[in-house]
Formats: sequence, C-alpha cells, structure tokens
Amino acid sequence: MEIKLGTPRELEGWMALVSAVKDAFPGLETREALEDHKKTVLSFMDRGGAVCALAEGRIVGVLLFSADENVLCFLAVDPAFRRQHIAADMLSFALPLMDLKRDVTVTTYREGDPAGAPARAFYQSIGFSEGKLTEEFGSPVQEFVLHRDENAEEQKERGHY
Repeated sequence: MEIKLGTPRELEGWMALVSAVKDAFPGLETREALEDHKKTVLSFMDRGGAVCALAEGRIVGVLLFSADENVLCFLAVDPAFRRQHIAADMLSFALPLMDLKRDVTVTTYREGDPAGAPARAFYQSIGFSEGKLTEEFGSPVQEFVLHRDENAEEQKERGHY
C-alpha cells in the first residue's frame, strides 16, 4: 500500500473510485456534479490537498483536505479495501500537513442515518467528537471536530494525532 499526494496522473483512477462510491455522497448524483467534482479534485491536487492510497496498481482510497481551513473535505475508500486502515493511514499522512495548533473539522451524516454510521464510528474512533448540526448539498449533516492543543507538535513527533 502506498499513501501519497495525488497528482493529475492519478485523476482517472481517482474519479473511477469516486464514481463507484458516489451514491454514498450527497452532491454527486449527476454527470455534471461528477464533472464539477473532477475540477475540484484538480484544484486540490494543485494546492497539495489531495491524498490517495494505491494498491494493486489502482487508487483504493482518496482524501481531499484544506490546509488553510483545517477541514477534511472528502474521504472515500474502495469497498473491497475497507477495514484495512486505509482511511486512518491517509489521515496520518494529511494531518501533519495541516495547522497542528488548530482544530480539524469534517462533516458526515447525522446520527440515525444508516448511511453515516461507519463514517461516524471511524471519526470517533480516531479522536473526533461531535459538533454542530448543519446542511451540505441539501442534506442534513453533523460536524465532527478533532481538537488540537499546545502539545500538538510533541504529538506529531511521537506519531499521535
């Protein structure tokens, strides 16, 4: 398994994974929405905010993040490769590239929505806590927050996030 910053070279494989899991993400329902997402991915790649996991010669995990805003924007793992710590590995790669002294946020489905149960459990298992309720792409979501503190630099050196 290789975890690395995504580049336009990986775009075709990246979008193949996104297309395969699009039903789990509000806002990716149409061909136009997928084309817009493709442009977004390229923009994140240009800014160093795209991480991918490669296995068996293909993209099996993707993560978009904003270092400026300390936000995880999109995270997906190929269903055939889940439960192999790929999401955690991509986060371990990306979190040190973000501001270590500011909280990191992400949104996912609200409690009670079966589509969000795995993501909610994952974020909570790695230290995120529930935050405010909001909406994205017309869908009710909840923010999750990874609280950082003054010891973040020390935590980074020890490999803890």
